[in-house]
Amino acid sequence: MEATTGTPGSRVRDALGRAIHEAGAIDREVYAAIARTPSPTLDEGLRVLSNAANHSKLWFGLAGGLALLGGSRGRRAALAGIAAIGVTSPLVNLGVKALHERARPDRAGAGVPEERHVRMPESPSFPSGHSASGFAFAAAVGHEIPALALPLRFLAASVAYSRVHTGVHYPGDALVGSLLGAGTGSIVARVLDRRLRRRSAG
Repeated sequence: MEATTGTPGSRVRDALGRAIHEAGAIDREVYAAIARTPSPTLDEGLRVLSNAANHSKLWFGLAGGLALLGGSRGRRAALAGIAAIGVTSPLVNLGVKALHERARPDRAGAGVPEERHVRMPESPSFPSGHSASGFAFAAAVGHEIPALALPLRFLAASVAYSRVHTGVHYPGDALVGSLLGAGTGSIVARVLDRRLRRRSAG
């Protein structure tokens, strides 16, 4: 029987390091598989969707529609969605990205078709800010208007995938960004909900 060496703490760190390395390898392989899979029917739509979500323009547009057409409930949902993006975007883009400055994918080396290309951002790849903002908006608006929760999450997931399809993010970037956004959006919505209830009660 082979004797184990090192302290329990060092063995945990070694195991964690191996797990992260293996997860990164899987992430890169999935990215490469998407890059080399022909999808001409999807390419243009996903490229347009990815660009529409730049600077959260897609989500701000939807918030405007909710505020104009959704009555008082729509205005509350729009406020929650914008607030969720306002918290999530700097958290991800100024905070989390600085902790792990992962390089952007080698889109040309992976063979991502030019028909899919959008502008390659200069910021670190991990996590995806587009994914985080989309899921933050979906979670916050869905908290206020549950009937919109599923369609908005589907749209946010489509945006997240579009960032991988167009070659600017690895799948893991989009996945972690989505989880961060969903969690932050839910928290922001609950905080706003409590404050509005207190204000109306007072």
